Parts: sequence; C-alpha cells; structure tokens
Amino acid sequence: MFQEARPVTAPRVIVTRPEPDAGAFAGLCRAHGFEPIVSPVMAIEIEKTTPDLSGAGALAFTSANGVRAFAANSGARDLPVFAVGQATAEAAKAAGFADIHVAGGDVDSLAEHIASEKESAGTGVLHIAGEARAGDLVALLEKSGIPARRQTLYRAVPAEALDNAALAALNDEKADLWVSLFSPRTARLFVTLAERAGLAPALGRARAACLSEAVAEAAGTRWRSRHIAAERTAESLAALIAAQSQA
Repeated sequence: MFQEARPVTAPRVIVTRPEPDAGAFAGLCRAHGFEPIVSPVMAIEIEKTTPDLSGAGALAFTSANGVRAFAANSGARDLPVFAVGQATAEAAKAAGFADIHVAGGDVDSLAEHIASEKESAGTGVLHIAGEARAGDLVALLEKSGIPARRQTLYRAVPAEALDNAALAALNDEKADLWVSLFSPRTARLFVTLAERAGLAPALGRARAACLSEAVAEAAGTRWRSRHIAAERTAESLAALIAAQSQA
C-alpha cells in the first residue's frame, strides 16, 4: 500500500541586506525555489557631497554602496577602480567604470591587491566609504607606502524592527527557515532585532547562511546551525542554502 507523499515546503529565506541588493538576492532565492522574505536590517542613505578627487590616481570601493554613492555624486569615470570583490566590481562596471581591478573579498586582500599594482594606483588612492567600516584600508595602504585618504559618502541606518513577515516566519515552528547574513554588522543587528521582538529563542529553529567566517562569528551561537559560503558572493550564499536544504 502506497502512502501519499507529504508536500515539501520550500525553504524560507529572510533577506537582511539593504536595498537594492535585497531585491537582487531575493531574485536569486526565487530562482532556487526558495521563498524570500525581504527584511533589511539597515537602509543606505547617500550623502549629497561632491567627491574630492584632488591628488587621486585611483578609487577604492569596499562595497557596492560606495560605488552607488560615488556615482550619485560624480560623473567622473576615468580613474582606475580597485573593488573589494566581484559584486562591487560589477556595480562599478554598471556605473560606467572601465578599468576595474578585483580583490579577494575583504579589506586585507584589497590592500594587498593595490600594493601589488602600485602603478595603477598612480598618485594615490581615494577610498569611498560609509560611516561604519570593517577594517582600515587607508592605514593598510599607508603602511605599504601608498598615499591614501578616505571620503565618507553614505551611511547605513539600522532598522527599528524586523518586517512583520520575518517576525511571523521566526514564530512559525514548522518553517524551514534560513537567515542570510552578508556582514558582521548585519548579523549583529539581526540578532539584536530578534531579541528586541522577544524572539531570541526562535533563532534556535533557524539556520544562518553566512558570507564569511567573520559573519558567522558575529552571528553568535544561538542558531540551529551556521553555514559559511564557499565564496564571498551572493550566488555562493544562495548555492549554499540550496545544497544544505537538500542534504
């Protein structure tokens, strides 16, 4: 006698990164058959300030948000660009830059990459950054003898609360739930907002998909499990969720 197969519920993925990246990752989730729940834990606010390009032989971006902030304030596209990783490089290409050099995904690898291509850095590097930064690129470059300075063009404003759909998913004891975490700050903010909603115990039912070991460490140990992407890309994080959901 055959038993009727139980319907398989698609994994739900809480998308914590700010727009417009949240929408892009939600699209990746749908392509894998997941149900995305967009609940950014911060919003990006771009300052209206003209970048000071005096003495700059190259630009350094440690996030796609930095690229967008620069592009919103300047039409200059003739300088070489050093991008922290592939997603930032793609944002630079979309913004109209042509000479793009891609590092390995973190500030240390970016500093090493720039140091290995000093000729492309020219007279010095201008780091376009946000108010909150992971690492000190300028200090690392100066240690390598490369003139560098920083200009802040955006800030990430923390959310006051998680989206109602995210709260409902955390409350659902039957949900196959993942939380996508792209930065240490995002991880800490999500845990804080879950605690604020009285849902810290619910993290024990959710799996954390982390972009790096640093993100996993910042996320803490309350989760059902923590998983780290093979590469520091949104595509790799989505593939991780797909592989672990089928395991």
